[in-house]
Amino acid sequence: MAEEKVSQRRLCRVACIQYVYSWSINQPDNLADNIRLFFDDQEHERDYYSFAEELIHGILDNLDTIDERIQELANNWEFDRIAKIDLAILRMAIFELLFRKDIPPVVTINEAVDLSKEFSSAESKRFVNGILDKVKGKLDRPARKASWDVDDV
Repeated sequence: MAEEKVSQRRLCRVACIQYVYSWSINQPDNLADNIRLFFDDQEHERDYYSFAEELIHGILDNLDTIDERIQELANNWEFDRIAKIDLAILRMAIFELLFRKDIPPVVTINEAVDLSKEFSSAESKRFVNGILDKVKGKLDRPARKASWDVDDV
């Protein structure tokens, strides 16, 4: 059977959630050095992961906003009890939904659900999908298209 080719964006999202997961467990003193070391350990050259780096910086720069959204929408879940890998996936996807208008919301949600199937528990995909669907419902842009605002360019 032929090996399935994984897209560069998928590999970047995987690297992003791996980094955000490890960062959530052990926050480094020097973020720039820590990110450099992380990418030095990856399969491809650092330039290959530029999308992952954009996501990581975007998540960390907007962490309060992203985490507030998760807390607001995770009904019946204490924030501290959300699995760290699910939290990393949610942080990445919510960053994309809120701040990356160049990515259609349904693409972000499908990627996040697929990643939760791959890296988390069986119940995780429903939890992740439920939270992200609520975020998508509050967006003021089309779900199936990328959208840019004149101010975004």
